[in-house]
Amino acid sequence: MSPAGEVPPELLAEFEAAARRPLAQRFRYAFVRTYKPVLDDARYRSFESMEEYRRWCEHNLPDWLGYGRV
Repeated sequence: MSPAGEVPPELLAEFEAAARRPLAQRFRYAFVRTYKPVLDDARYRSFESMEEYRRWCEHNLPDWLGYGRV
């Protein structure tokens, strides 16, 4: 571990390399697109109420997506 406030050299080198990349390239690699089952299968959905939306989420989406109620 490095003393408080010091950045390990390998992380600093990684940051500096990323900072030299063009902005367009940094944006391209900044977002990871992941297929989300059911959610990505339709262009859009509309609901009459938030309650209807929540029921739909509970019945149709896998738990690991995190759209269920707590």
